[in-house]
Amino acid sequence: MCRRTIASLLALVICCMASPSFGQDPMFSQFYSAPLQLNAAFAGTSFAPRIALNYRNQWPNHNAPANAYVTYAASYEQAVERLNSGFGILLLSDAAGDGILKTNQASMAYSYRVRIKRDVGLKFGIDAGITQVALDWNRLIFLDQIDPINGPTDPAGNPYPTQEQRPDELSKNWFDIGAGMLLYTPRFYIGLSAKHLTTPDQTFLDINDNLITGLPIRLSLHAGSELKFKTGNKRHWAAFVSPNVLLLRQGSFTQINAGAYVGYGPVFVGGWYRHTLTNLDAVIALIGFQKGILKMGYSFDITLSQLTLQGSGGAHELSLMINIDQSEAIRQRRKANRYNDCFNMFR
Repeated sequence: MCRRTIASLLALVICCMASPSFGQDPMFSQFYSAPLQLNAAFAGTSFAPRIALNYRNQWPNHNAPANAYVTYAASYEQAVERLNSGFGILLLSDAAGDGILKTNQASMAYSYRVRIKRDVGLKFGIDAGITQVALDWNRLIFLDQIDPINGPTDPAGNPYPTQEQRPDELSKNWFDIGAGMLLYTPRFYIGLSAKHLTTPDQTFLDINDNLITGLPIRLSLHAGSELKFKTGNKRHWAAFVSPNVLLLRQGSFTQINAGAYVGYGPVFVGGWYRHTLTNLDAVIALIGFQKGILKMGYSFDITLSQLTLQGSGGAHELSLMINIDQSEAIRQRRKANRYNDCFNMFR
């Protein structure tokens, strides 16, 4: 293992473990394909059941290590019209440092819809669940284990000992709560959500309790519009453009995504620019295909920050959505134009 790899890996671990500066939540570039992770109020956006599967591999070529951050998510949701409600289940797994730090989450979401006017709706949502974080201590390499000549292992291949104290607990569990709301019309939407309202303590190190403020609340403000067009072709394909913006704030970290999603018949494309206020981050390109109940998307984050010089490899993301609402039987029974909102990009 080269020194550069060791140094980068150590920096990653310190960021994950050091207390007042906690890491941020994993977030999908295709946030519209993982709506429950963004805002519980999105539960029940489609009348019929919907399943979403998401995969993200961030910085796959980075030197410390090869798979710096890999995230999986699966969700199920559906609306219950007679109750003006939506229900959802979200499972998420995140592996940082090639699995040195693993996070698993399971949560349930509920939303309630209020009709303010004929064309104006308001949804309230709440989610609650359990999070587990586990640290693989045996894979950590500390500075006092690195020999100037031999590196972290002696000539026989045995690792050098460390004086670092092993934490009493290498796994932590906590209960978490989030809430959100959505205001929408057929032309635009605006939403606000807050995650980690319980601000749980996720540290492994024994430090001054006065320095522990808990996992920071993640606030997100998201808004967008939808412009529909008539195609004039024989297939009568739906066409729309949805410009949108996403603002995330967690602790001292801020992220802004701005761009547009374009749908034309079975094909959709998109492009976004992501900035962290302190530096350029990435340009996101999307392409996908929708046929029947299946919707598949692929996006790539083109890194613009200094990580480009280190050959980070950007970020690959895949999404698969199974939307029973798009089945022929459901469409004939309910008619696609029954929706009076601007959430086509979320379906």
